[in-house]
Amino acid sequence: MNLLEDIMVIQAKISGAEAVKLYDIKMENAAIIRKAARDIMVSGNNLEMFGFTDSKYYKLIRNLIEEFRILFVDWVAKFNPKHFIVDEWGLFNPPGISTDYVQRDDEFNFLDEDEDDEF
Repeated sequence: MNLLEDIMVIQAKISGAEAVKLYDIKMENAAIIRKAARDIMVSGNNLEMFGFTDSKYYKLIRNLIEEFRILFVDWVAKFNPKHFIVDEWGLFNPPGISTDYVQRDDEFNFLDEDEDDEF
C-alpha cells in the first residue's frame, strides 16, 4: 500500500503546479494529483481485504478526499490557458490547441526567449 507516498505526491505536485506559470505543466501536475487521490480512495478496499480491524475509519479519509476534489476542481479551473507551450503528446494543451499549433522550431525559440523570466 502506498498511502503515504500518494499523500506526499499530492503535496509535492500542488507545490509544483503553483510554482510554474505554464498551463501544460500545471495540468500535468493536476493529472498526477488526481491519480494519487484516486489511489488513496481505493486503498481503503485493500485495508478491508487484508483484515485491518480499523478499516472502518477509512471512510473519514474518503470524505476528506471528496472535499479535496471539490476544491481541486475550482483550483484547476483557475489555470490560465494563455500561458502554454504546445504539448507534443497532445494531453495537456489548452482547449482548441492541437499539437500542430506551433512548429517545433518556433516552440524552442519561445523557450529560449523566456529563459530568464521568472515563473
